[in-house]
Amino acid sequence: MKILSIQSHVAYGHAGNSAAVFPLQRLGHDVYPVLTVTFSNHTGYGATRGPLIAPDDIAEVLLGIEERGAFPHIDAVLSGYQGAESVGAVILDAVARVKAANPSALYCCDPVMGDVGRGFFVREGIPEFIRDEVVPRADIITPNHFELEFLVGRPLATQQAVVAAAEELGARGPQVVLVTSTLTEDTPGDCIQMTCVAHAGAWVVTTPLLPMTVKGGGDVTAALFLAHYLTDGPRLALVRTAATMHAILEGTHAAGSEEMLLVAGQDAIAQPGETVEISQIR
Repeated sequence: MKILSIQSHVAYGHAGNSAAVFPLQRLGHDVYPVLTVTFSNHTGYGATRGPLIAPDDIAEVLLGIEERGAFPHIDAVLSGYQGAESVGAVILDAVARVKAANPSALYCCDPVMGDVGRGFFVREGIPEFIRDEVVPRADIITPNHFELEFLVGRPLATQQAVVAAAEELGARGPQVVLVTSTLTEDTPGDCIQMTCVAHAGAWVVTTPLLPMTVKGGGDVTAALFLAHYLTDGPRLALVRTAATMHAILEGTHAAGSEEMLLVAGQDAIAQPGETVEISQIR
């Protein structure tokens, strides 16, 4: 597969394209990474250095890729953090041009806005832009629990409520909704879940909750899920994504690393197990 990934970049650690590109390549896919920022490190460290890429410059890079004749061969566009509405507009324009060149191409959007315990961490106006402009144009979206609640405008306390919310979003445009971290009153203790809702069905996987927090995990999750979905469909994509992420995070925690050990975990990327607990809920 050929995947156009429009995201941020960090030199130190893993976030945005620095988290997504390697897993996609390790799974055997060609990636065209387009950078929206190039920072020394992710902003979780507090201090960071490096420039934002101007929307016009991002558009120029995309135009150059188009001029090489790549757009008709792109199977999917992947986007993550969108720092401004102007960047989002450039991404949506690129998605439209890719789909005009290849109608079977998919757009996978990780609607990065915030998280439980942190609230929103994007600039004012971005959540509404993603909800109103981006989500209806996406084929796959990968919100976390907090982001899903914002997108539907209500708290989601049960697994049934999460599925209903994902189905509501599906009616707005996306074919598939992957909820990357589901914690409800139905989630077993000391566990975390991922929920996938698609036209073909709905499933939930359950893995042990590790006592750790890492940045970039959602970026890796979205990339893995998109890659597996393109080749294997939603159910296997969910199983393999959850298995890989748990293995990577388990190795990272055991090593005491504050950054995900993606390279050390590459075997779990290339050959994901299918041993996670999965239940069909629709």
